[in-house]
Formats: sequence, structure tokens, C-alpha cells
Amino acid sequence: MAITPTERSALKARAHALDPVILIGGNGLTPGVLQEIDTSLKAHELIKIRVADEDRDARKRMLEEICRVTGAEAVQTIGRILVIYRVNLEAPKKTPVRRKRKPVRPSKRSFQNDD
Repeated sequence: MAITPTERSALKARAHALDPVILIGGNGLTPGVLQEIDTSLKAHELIKIRVADEDRDARKRMLEEICRVTGAEAVQTIGRILVIYRVNLEAPKKTPVRRKRKPVRPSKRSFQNDD
């Protein structure tokens, strides 16, 4: 699954308003953290992860490990925030709901139109 530049740009725009749902602390990537990331991806498809580690190379390795284990794609990295995306094939597709038109109101002077 490769993300095209157009899709990546759209995902970055969607991720802008999101808050991090996962915090990777001093213990690093534990099996419990990876399980929680997988659960969050099933629920949301696009998530932000905050990493407490100072080392840039360590964060890059964590991102690669997360993507390899969960099958997700890296969208972007901003400082200590990682944004990842995985398509959820099990979720039903949302169809847009067409709103009904408002009923036509009679004019205020409808009594003048009576014959």
C-alpha cells in the first residue's frame, strides 16, 4: 500500500486537527503499545503518536517498526509527533446523506392571494 502525494497531502490536512492518541514513553515500543496502536488504527485509520524519546534516529526507527508491524503507512513526522495511516477494510463505507429540502413556507400575506 503506497500513498500518492495527493493522498498524503489530504491525510496531512485531516491529521492537522487530531490530537495524539498514543504516547510512547521511556520504555519504548512494548507489545502492549503496539497492540494499542493496532486497536487505534482499526478505530480511526489515521492517528497521531507522541514519542517522548529525544533521539531523532530512535524516533525514525520506531516509526519504521510501527509501520512494519501494523501494516500502516507513515504520513508525516513533526518533531516528536508521528502520523500514520492504515486503511480499515472492515469498516463499512459511509455514504453521504442527502439532506431534505426545507418545506416551502407560505408568504406572510397569503390572505391577499385568496380569490
